[in-house]
Amino acid sequence: MTPEELFADMLAHGEMVLERLDDVAARLPDKTFIHYGEDNVRLSFAEFRDRSDAIAAGLVAMGLPRGQPVSVLTRNSLVAALAMFGIWRAGGVYAPVNFNFTGPLLSYQLRDTNPFALITDPSFAPVLGGIVDEIPLQRLIVHTPAPADHDATGERFGPEFSRLEVSEFAALLRSPGPAPRFVFRPFDPANIVYTSGTTGPSKGVLQPYRWLNNYLHMMRRMTTADDVIYCDLPMYHVGGAFFLLARAVWQGNTVGLWDKFSPNKFWDRIAECGASTCVLLDVMVPWLMSAPPRDNDRANTLNKVHMQPLPPNHHEVARRFGFDFVTSGFGQTESGLGFAGVIDQFDDAEGTPGHLWKGYSKADLLARCREADRPVLDGAGPVPKGFMGAPNQVYEVAILDEDDNRLPPGEVGQLAFRPRYPGLLLLEYFGKPEATARVLRTCWFHTGDACRELPEMPGVYSFVDRMGGFFRVRGENVSSYEVEALLARHDKVRAAAAVPVPAREGSEEDIAVFIELVEGEIMDEAELREHARAMMPKYMQPAHVRFIDALPLTPTSKIEKYKLKRQIMEELGL
Repeated sequence: MTPEELFADMLAHGEMVLERLDDVAARLPDKTFIHYGEDNVRLSFAEFRDRSDAIAAGLVAMGLPRGQPVSVLTRNSLVAALAMFGIWRAGGVYAPVNFNFTGPLLSYQLRDTNPFALITDPSFAPVLGGIVDEIPLQRLIVHTPAPADHDATGERFGPEFSRLEVSEFAALLRSPGPAPRFVFRPFDPANIVYTSGTTGPSKGVLQPYRWLNNYLHMMRRMTTADDVIYCDLPMYHVGGAFFLLARAVWQGNTVGLWDKFSPNKFWDRIAECGASTCVLLDVMVPWLMSAPPRDNDRANTLNKVHMQPLPPNHHEVARRFGFDFVTSGFGQTESGLGFAGVIDQFDDAEGTPGHLWKGYSKADLLARCREADRPVLDGAGPVPKGFMGAPNQVYEVAILDEDDNRLPPGEVGQLAFRPRYPGLLLLEYFGKPEATARVLRTCWFHTGDACRELPEMPGVYSFVDRMGGFFRVRGENVSSYEVEALLARHDKVRAAAAVPVPAREGSEEDIAVFIELVEGEIMDEAELREHARAMMPKYMQPAHVRFIDALPLTPTSKIEKYKLKRQIMEELGL
C-alpha cells in the first residue's frame, strides 16, 4: 500500500473513538465489551456507552469546560475505562496518573496538569493527604468500592480534604443526562499522558484524537471482530488504555480486563475470557516461562501476541505456548506506533489448536501483512537484535546525526519522524513550549532513541539504545533525572548519579546509583533505601547502591556516567 492508500484505509474505518463506540453499541448492543475479571462484571457495548454517557452528563453538570483535563488515579481498570470514555464524551481531556506515584512525583503531575477534577478511590487517601496542600485541586470524585469488591480497603478521605468539593463516582453513574453530543475534530485534544523527562521533570504529552486512530490502525488490521483482547496493563499507559482497550471499539472486540498481570493466574484468565491476542512486556515472559512445562501448554486461545521488547527467546516461548504470530515494533507516547513487524513462529504447522482459533486465518493474516508492507520473518530463522520491523508509511523516517543530517543504512543515529499527514504526532508537551520546540526542531520529531536501518534488510530497522538519560524498567520508562533528584532530597546526599545495567530478569534494565555524600556525613545503604522507598515507586528504586567519595566530572562539571557504568558492570561481571 502507498502512504496515501494506508492513510485512506485508516480514515475509512472511522476517525473518532466515540463515533466508533456509538456505532458498535447500535449494531451490537448486547455483545460483551468489557469482561472485568476482578469482580466478575460483564458490560455490553450498550451498557458501557450508557454508563460512560452518564458520567459525561454529570461532569458537564459540574461545570467541566470543554478542553479541560480531568485526572484519573485508580488501580481499578473498569473505573478508569468508564471515566476515560466519560471524560471524552464530556469534551474533557483524559489525564491518567501513574498509581505508583507518591510524594513529589504525584504532587508535580497534579500541579502541572491542574485538572478540573480528580477521579480516585479511598486507597489513595493517605498519599493524597500528604500533598493536598501543595496542589491546586478543587474537586475529588471518589469511587467507593462495595465491601465485597476486590479493591475495598476500608480507607476514607479525612478532614484534610475538607476544602475540596467531594462527590461520589456512583452518583455520576446515576446522572440523568442527557449526555452531550459534541462534534469532535481530529485535532482536538484527547489525552495528556506523562512521559519521563531526561533533563527535567516528566512532560505531559498532549495527544489529539487522530493520534489515537493512527496508533491503533496497524494492529486493527491484524484482527477481526471475533478476536478477544486480553488487557492487564494499567490505564495510565498508552498500552493498556488505548492499544488494548480503546482499540476494541473500532471492530467491536470483547476485552478481558484485569487490574494487573499475574503469572499464576494468567492462563486461567485467558481461558476465562477466551483471549486471542495480548501484550507481554519484558519480565512477564520469563515469569511465564519459569512455570514447569505441561503437556497442554498449547491448549489456549492466544494466537497473536505482541512482545515489547522482543526477547531473544521469542521462538522458544511461542513454540511452547502455541503463539502462531508474535508482533513487535516501536511505539511512543509522542509518536504512536511508528514501526511494526511480524514473526511467523509455526509456518504451516499448527500452534493454536484449530478449534480454538479466532480472527483471520493464517493465510489471510499474512496477506494483510504483505498488503501493508509489514515484514514477516520466520521465527525459526535469525531475527535481528532489536527488531522493530518496517516504518508506518504515514511517516517519513530518518536516522539523523548530531547535526540532523541523514545517515546511510547501517549507521547508528537518532530515529526521527516527519508526518506525511497532520495530527499524527503529539500536539505539544503540555504547557512546555520550549521543550516542544526542541523535540520538533528542523521539522523532525526527535525520538531520543538510537536506531539503524539494516543494510542486509533494506527498509527494516533495529533499536540500538536510548540516547537520553532514561531507562526501561519492568515496562516503565524511568528518568535518571527524576531518580537522582529524589535521592538528592536527602539532607546527607550531595549528588547522585543513576546508570542502567542489564536486568537480573528479562531483557530490560535495572538501576544502579552512585551516591556522593555531603562532607562529614555518614550513611549506609539501608538508610538510603528507606529514603528511596518513601520517595519513589518500587520500579524506580535502585537495584544497586554504591557510595563514592566524588563523582567523576568533565571539565564542564558534567558527571562522566560512562565511567560509572563501566565500573558497576565490571564489578557485577556483566
